Amino acid sequence: MTTRDKVAARLRELADLLSEDLRDATLAAFAVAPDARLPLYQDRVHWAALRADRDPRTVRRRVDEAIAQIADLATGAAGGRTADRTHGWHTTRLRVVAALDRAQPEALEQRRIVVDEDGLREVDLTPLLPASRRDLDVCVFYGGTLVERDGRFALVLPRPLARGETHEFEVRFRLPAVQAVRPHLVCVPSLPCELFDLRVRFGGRAPRVWTLSGAAPTAVSGPAPYGNRHPVDPTGELHLRFYQLTPGLAYGARWA
Repeated sequence: MTTRDKVAARLRELADLLSEDLRDATLAAFAVAPDARLPLYQDRVHWAALRADRDPRTVRRRVDEAIAQIADLATGAAGGRTADRTHGWHTTRLRVVAALDRAQPEALEQRRIVVDEDGLREVDLTPLLPASRRDLDVCVFYGGTLVERDGRFALVLPRPLARGETHEFEVRFRLPAVQAVRPHLVCVPSLPCELFDLRVRFGGRAPRVWTLSGAAPTAVSGPAPYGNRHPVDPTGELHLRFYQLTPGLAYGARWA
């Protein structure tokens, strides 16, 4: 295998983790797609634009986005997997119900975790609801005892857990006001996660929503719109379900 073949294989591997539109634009732009092996970059972009029925400028923007995401994947995903293992556990199933139509928005997080190291006694609590820790009111419904140390929240488990054991807990995170809500709810797992089930209630004035499924973390707070448009039902609710989440990539919703 030549060096070019190795680079192309790695690029295809990373591009397969992107959304379909970014993947196709990238493989065409870098002449990895067999039908797009044209000598000039602008010709490859034009080919991709015709295939996607988009303007070439749109394709170039997608390629730029994809390059940034691939760089994140190539340098960050492996580090994330290692970092999560040092915590001694990882999440395999996550269910989130967020009510954003209240004077004090709140989210319920139900997690099933798997223990990676013997003797696990507590779990750090990092909410999906993006907010400053000082703004959060935290309440444990079941699965352990809440403690706060050095400005962080943790869950003390009922007993030390051994490697391979599973444990479930549910926590409510509440914000002081609607103004404290940031326009996204996203999960970026550090290890493989089987399921992420997300329900969001926006209420009467539902925003425009875009879903993120396997996007780079930089896409979460990047310029909107990004991702795929997703309808909010007549009751102002959104329900998304993601399976087999890839470590280091973002899944969830953002809105404007």
